Amino acid sequence: MSSRIAGSMMRQLSPRFFSTAAISRPVAAGGMVPPILIGHAGGGTASVPVAWVGIPVASFRRIVTSPEAVGKDVSAGGRKEEKAAVSYWGVEASKLVKADGTEWKWSCFRPWETYSSNVSIDLSKHHVPITWGDKMARWTVKALRVPTDIFFQRRYGCRAMMLETVAAVPGMVAGLLLHLRSLRRFEHSGGWIKALLEEAENERMHLMTFMEVSQPRWYERALVFTVQGVFFNAYFVTYLLSPKNAHRMVGYLEEEAIHSYTEFLTDLEAGKIENVPAPAIAIDYWRLPADATLSDVVKVVRADEAHHRDVNHFASDIHYQGHQLRDLPAPVGYH
Repeated sequence: MSSRIAGSMMRQLSPRFFSTAAISRPVAAGGMVPPILIGHAGGGTASVPVAWVGIPVASFRRIVTSPEAVGKDVSAGGRKEEKAAVSYWGVEASKLVKADGTEWKWSCFRPWETYSSNVSIDLSKHHVPITWGDKMARWTVKALRVPTDIFFQRRYGCRAMMLETVAAVPGMVAGLLLHLRSLRRFEHSGGWIKALLEEAENERMHLMTFMEVSQPRWYERALVFTVQGVFFNAYFVTYLLSPKNAHRMVGYLEEEAIHSYTEFLTDLEAGKIENVPAPAIAIDYWRLPADATLSDVVKVVRADEAHHRDVNHFASDIHYQGHQLRDLPAPVGYH
């Protein structure tokens, strides 16, 4: 009795709530995916807006055409030549090309997100700790550097990866908390949400770059899990309690990052570490010359860290002067 009632309800509701059929289908002989019929809100499968037409399973691509065109090509056994991947929902990834006409191959960033880093930035600037909060932030960062030096020693490639897994956290946490604050208080952020999320994304791109140079060992990956879990929660609580001290700590963390990358660059230029060609992702992201090397990558990454140092010390100063971040325009796009 109950099963018949449930079946009747499902038949009545399915045209309304389950408007599309399952996409997966058995593979036909020869490794080809047969055409797929997509249901509509009115029920049935009268038209065929999406079809997988004669494409090997190992290298399929989605082709979207009008129902009339699909019917014509399927009945004639023809094949579509469009290369654009379009979903049934109309979300189409545009094809991008570089200035030389070659196809843009990165999906993690777009051409308009690339930039030439300002490597002439002053790397020696340092915020002298004055208040108790400044000194605590400075001591915390110095204490964290000791086990890092012992563990990695002069393996700067792995050290850089570990550093970036930590350095990409503060911007995301701060941006998240400012985002929630903006929603709760119905107020603008002054661009600081965007600026801090840009910082987090930039740090993540550092990690993606160094992954092309050095692969972490299994225990280093395990260490990342541990450190990231502890640091995320610790920084989250710190930012809730005192944003000014949280930003100050990140400013000092970036100062240490500059120091580490300077040591990395020294060993590269001295020949202690092989100065291999720059990864392709770095050449496109920082608009480096085609013959750029790892030392060029380290220079632009170090410059990025110097900019992050400035932004976080600036944010801390804003709080120390009794203002909110939204009171002053954020340095969006500061590279």
